[in-house]
Amino acid sequence: MEKKQLWYVIAGLAMLNVITLVLLLFKPAFMEGNKETVAEIGNKTISRQEWLTELEERYGEETLRDLVDQEVVQQMADDYKIKVSDKAIERELNIYKAMYSSAENEPKSEDKWKQQIKYSLLLEELLTKDVKVSEDDMKAFYEQNKSLFDLPASYHLSQIVVETKKEADAAVKELKDGSSFDALAMERSIDEFSANQGGDIGFINEEDERVDPQVVEAAKTLKPEKWTGPVKLENGYAIIYLHEKLEGKKYGFKEVKNQIRRQMALEQMDIPVSARAFWNEAEVSWFYGDSEKK
Repeated sequence: MEKKQLWYVIAGLAMLNVITLVLLLFKPAFMEGNKETVAEIGNKTISRQEWLTELEERYGEETLRDLVDQEVVQQMADDYKIKVSDKAIERELNIYKAMYSSAENEPKSEDKWKQQIKYSLLLEELLTKDVKVSEDDMKAFYEQNKSLFDLPASYHLSQIVVETKKEADAAVKELKDGSSFDALAMERSIDEFSANQGGDIGFINEEDERVDPQVVEAAKTLKPEKWTGPVKLENGYAIIYLHEKLEGKKYGFKEVKNQIRRQMALEQMDIPVSARAFWNEAEVSWFYGDSEKK
């Protein structure tokens, strides 16, 4: 399974967890048939119960399936004594940030993303626990794909882009006076895409063609949670804010050997990366009926 596909799965799981949280927070009102109004449109109203019923109809089965999957994976991992190390989780998180992260899918909670990474790694370990991959084949894969394990220094940045130096100086002054960088970016930045994200452009590096090279050079001079003065761009000026810096790293074969084994094993098996393969073994029964028809 390609890494981008894995991260799409993780991003989907994170979204479903948010929906689950909403349902759980409002469960008491739902169970009591609470008619509290959550929206008014002219002389029409939408009650809390109508809203939550619609949420359940749209997302209830998917959300419950996600929760069941997570518990199945944890129980099966305990049964088979499968564990993943904190180092493996941290490495996967760093690879994701450096290679696949963008402003739209930046983790809102790093702890939550680590939980999702742990879940994905445990699931992969469970699915491939009986598959043998030779040392020679793993080394050959590593040699042919070294770029996958060679992470450049990366910077999580936000920016405010304006047309003139005068506007940039004024923005810097407002920041020094206590203005919020996010709010100022949404109000002043002429870069529409990043402005809508509060200036956030995600993680970038020197190989990134999305941004002006001067932005990367400016980021190198910053410490986390600091911003630059006006930076001259091809078209205008920018103030750059550094959220986080990842040092460049080349992972050796031994560090990523197990990651390679899982990836090669999954490709050999050619099966969906899904916890549902273990539902029968975990003796799952659920609200939506026969687990055989999951």
